[in-house]
Amino acid sequence: MLKLGITGGIGCGKSAAARWVEAHGFRRLDSDQIVREGLLTDPGVIGALRDHFGAEILTPDGGVDRTALAARVFPVPAEREWLEALLHPRVTAAWAEAFAGGGAGTRWVVEVPLLFEKGLEKWFDFTVCVALSPRVQLMRVVERGLTPEMAAQRIRAQWPQERKIGLADFVLWNDGAPEFLETQVGRLVRSLPPA
Repeated sequence: MLKLGITGGIGCGKSAAARWVEAHGFRRLDSDQIVREGLLTDPGVIGALRDHFGAEILTPDGGVDRTALAARVFPVPAEREWLEALLHPRVTAAWAEAFAGGGAGTRWVVEVPLLFEKGLEKWFDFTVCVALSPRVQLMRVVERGLTPEMAAQRIRAQWPQERKIGLADFVLWNDGAPEFLETQVGRLVRSLPPA
């Protein structure tokens, strides 16, 4: 089994890189998707969020209003840390379950936004940081529909790219065209040992 953890700041292209790794025969896990589709629909998690933040972070049908939740946690580091403490053990449990069902020869790529911040590198054989220039990062996050102020707030909530680059086994630079990132992914995958 081979496990590759991909990280990088918001808007840096983790998902694009992971999809191209997947195209080389890896099985892909998206930690944000696990949160969105699994944890934020789990009644126990929803109850904990309601108890901590109040009903204003819920939709009329009782689901989690992710925009309202983000507005509560991103400006307040202590609230963000509380949320991460609630979710991260459940995310790693989902990884462990997937890995256990994958078989010995399976190669995995896992998108992990806070890989280094939360000390999760021990889960992986190799780590990859997808990085780009701060100007392009801000532009790409704003293109997702956030205001420049909200985008900057989310970027600041994560470690600086330079720190992640220094800790990663491999770095993919994503300032250019998508094909440039795809070419780098191909080189990376060819350099990895078999599962």
